[in-house]
Amino acid sequence: MSGNDGDHEGTFCLVLHSHLPWLPHHGSWPVGEEWLYQAWAHSYLPVVDLLRRFADEGKRDVLTLGVTPVLAAQLDDPYTLRAFHDWLGHWQLRSEHAAGLWHDRGPVLRELAAAEHRQASEAVETFETRWRHGFSPLLRSLVDDDVIELLGGPLTHPFQPLLEPRVTDFALREGLADTALRIGTTPEGIWAPECGYAPGMERHYAAAGVRRFLVDGPALRGDTSAARTVGDSDVVCFGRDLEVTYRVWSPKAGYPGHAHYRDFHTWDHDVGIKPSRVTGKHIEPRDKAPYDPELAQQTLRTHVKDFVDTVVERLRSLRAQHGREALVVAAYDTELYGHWWHEGPAWLEGVLRALPEAGVRVTTLRGALEAGHLGPRYDLPASSWGSGKDWRVWDGEQVSDMVADNAALQRELLDTLDDTPTRVRSAARDQLAREALLALSSDWAFMVTKDSAADYARGRAHEHHARFGELARLLRAGDPAATARAAALRARDYPFGQLDARRL
Repeated sequence: MSGNDGDHEGTFCLVLHSHLPWLPHHGSWPVGEEWLYQAWAHSYLPVVDLLRRFADEGKRDVLTLGVTPVLAAQLDDPYTLRAFHDWLGHWQLRSEHAAGLWHDRGPVLRELAAAEHRQASEAVETFETRWRHGFSPLLRSLVDDDVIELLGGPLTHPFQPLLEPRVTDFALREGLADTALRIGTTPEGIWAPECGYAPGMERHYAAAGVRRFLVDGPALRGDTSAARTVGDSDVVCFGRDLEVTYRVWSPKAGYPGHAHYRDFHTWDHDVGIKPSRVTGKHIEPRDKAPYDPELAQQTLRTHVKDFVDTVVERLRSLRAQHGREALVVAAYDTELYGHWWHEGPAWLEGVLRALPEAGVRVTTLRGALEAGHLGPRYDLPASSWGSGKDWRVWDGEQVSDMVADNAALQRELLDTLDDTPTRVRSAARDQLAREALLALSSDWAFMVTKDSAADYARGRAHEHHARFGELARLLRAGDPAATARAAALRARDYPFGQLDARRL
């Protein structure tokens, strides 16, 4: 997706990481299925629509898209497909209700209610026509058309540095196989969950066929101007350029917090719609001004220009510093675009169209390597993209009990499977591995450390640990009740139907 045919200012790669933990049948509001359906409606639908429009225009190598296996499983699941369709219908009804409630509250809110109804109706039509067979057919077409480079990952997004080696390899191999089953090809790259890295992990990657992965910029001491081969392997890492990435979203600031953008945290609870703009950082919800799309659009244009200018200036600076054309990688959660930041999808489109016009080569991580952006070998330190850029979010004092429980669970998982060998596939053993992997999701520790729905996260972790423990006891005792119990658990949680514990 390059600009002019002459010299480039440099190369830009946008990487989006799409992930939510397993949520079906685990609560509704404010955490649970509602989280999934909001992200689906406001991020996944518009981002995929943008990519399809780029495909129709003949654009290729637009961006690098990470999709975790656990999210793909939810977006293909028959239960969630039906439930999301219902949710979209309720969204239409809520917007109609808002039109009545807000009729006498001024033209801005009246138009907002109408716009909300149009958006909901378009989402229903898109879902019923394009998404009715799930996400994988859409994703496969984008991969087959070379619109995106797809990144995979371990099955349930575990924090890999804290896993037993056998569990690390199993979760990664099975995750890559799950993606291949859904789209027909195995990804060559992964988004390492939480960008978590421990020295030596590149050997696990090489053994699984992974050729490239993401780390955060500080892991490369800030020199992210080229990809680097890791250690004595042939596996390559790319680092997030934080100087550019943080223009959009950082721990303290970024575009979405501008006063004119739609406020994520303020709801009209009578209709479940967000009627306000940010207005100010310290303004009470009741005092916030109504959302004005025209104001937001004006601000959006300035932020598109600001980001493009920032990328160009950064590439020129890096070129002057290193004496060669440089690379900038900006990486974000996909859910930022639309779910957390209402205007995000429009900003994405503006930036992806404007950068080539400014002389920047826009491509994928694979395309960056093809363009020659590979620096010398590098010995990566232990790192993540979390607070402190170390492991403290997932291995800190606040979650020390969870870390200990997860370590014990992994030992028991391996011991139970080793002590109850079978040549025949066992539904109970498969469910044992499934519950273990759901318990090991990195999301639970993150939510506890960040005090974001911490009770829900602890409850989810405890539930999967308890179910795992029950199955382990039944299997060790040779109790035939293990089969019936596994069937009951599968009725609620059954991602990755092909998962076979014998491979662990």
